[in-house]
Amino acid sequence: MVKRRQLTQRQCAVVEDLFGAELDEQAILDKHKVSRNVYNRWLADDRFIEQFNEHIARAYRQSELIIARYAPLAAAKLVQLTESDKEETARKACLDILSLPTLAGRNAVTSTENAVSGPLESSQLSAETASRLLAALAEEGITDK
Repeated sequence: MVKRRQLTQRQCAVVEDLFGAELDEQAILDKHKVSRNVYNRWLADDRFIEQFNEHIARAYRQSELIIARYAPLAAAKLVQLTESDKEETARKACLDILSLPTLAGRNAVTSTENAVSGPLESSQLSAETASRLLAALAEEGITDK
C-alpha cells in the first residue's frame, strides 16, 4: 500500500490564509515567500487541490447554513413588504414570495437526489397560477386602502 505524503506546513499555511485571511492571493504568496511558479506547481498537485477543494466545500456549507438560519426572518420581512405603501416594493415582494416555494422545492429536490438514486419532481407554480395570485394580491391591496 502506497503511503500518501502530507502537505508541507507552508502549503497548509497558504491554504489556510487563502480561505481565512483578508489578503488577496498575491499578498498571501508574498507573506509566505512562495513564488508564482511554486504556487502553480502546487495547483497541479492532487494533494494540494484536494485540500483546496475541501476548504471550498466547507465555505459553501457555511454559507448555506447562514442562509438557512436567516431564511425565516427574510421570509417574514418579505411578507411585511407586501403591505408597503410603495406599489413597486409590494409588487417585487409578492414576486419574491411566489418564487420561494420554487426555490425551496428545487433545493430540497437537489439534496434528496444526492441522497437517493432517482430524480424527484418539484412542485412549481404555473405562470397562470402566479398571475392569478398576483392579481388577487393586487386587488386585495387596492380594496384595503
